[in-house]
Amino acid sequence: MYYLSQDLFFPPVHLAHSSGIIGLGGDLSPERLQLAYNSGIFPWFEDGEPITWWSPNPRMVLFLDELVVSKSMRNILKRNVFKVTFNQNFRDVISNCQKIKREGQNGTWITNDMIEAYCKLNELGMAKSVEVWQNDELVGGLYGVDLGHIFCGESMFSLVSNASKVAFIALVEKLKNENYKLLDCQVYNSHLESLGCREIERDEFMAILNSF
Repeated sequence: MYYLSQDLFFPPVHLAHSSGIIGLGGDLSPERLQLAYNSGIFPWFEDGEPITWWSPNPRMVLFLDELVVSKSMRNILKRNVFKVTFNQNFRDVISNCQKIKREGQNGTWITNDMIEAYCKLNELGMAKSVEVWQNDELVGGLYGVDLGHIFCGESMFSLVSNASKVAFIALVEKLKNENYKLLDCQVYNSHLESLGCREIERDEFMAILNSF
C-alpha cells in the first residue's frame, strides 16, 4: 500500500493490496482524479478517513450486450412513466446520491469534498449524470466518470420505485449507441448482478481500459 504525496503519481494496479486498496492520501484535484480513472483506480472512503484509492480484483462490470431487463421493467419503460435526461442536473444528482441511506452503511462515502471535486470534473466534461423525472420532479439518477470508451459508474439514487433502474438502462442504451466498450461498476453487489453485471479479473479490465 502506498502513501501518496502531492505529486501526481499512482503505482501500477498489480501492486494493490488484496483488499483492493492501492494508496492513501493525495488529494481530489481534477488532475489526480483524471489520472486515477485512466489508471483503473477510484477513491472510496468515509468522512473523517484519509482519502483511500482502490483498484479491486475482481472488478464488477457490465458488457453492454449483457444488460438484463426484466419483463416488468420493459412494461414500465413502455408506459413512459418517466422522462430521462443526460447531464442536465449533475449537482442535484450527486447530492441526492449522498443523501440516500444504504443498507450496511452508517454514513455516506460521498463527502462534501467529493461532491465539489466531481462537480469540477463535470464542468470539465469528464463526470456526467443521468436524470430521471416524474411529473417534472427529479426522482432518480446516477453519475459517473466518462473515459470515452468506458463509463465508470459511481452511484445511483431512487426516490420512487424503479427510477434508478430506468437511469441505468437508459445509460446502457446510450453507451451502446455510442460504441462504448464497457460500463465499470467497480465492486460486486447483488442488485448490479440482477442487471447483468459480472466480475472479471482486473487484468482483463485493464486490458480493455488501455485498449484506446
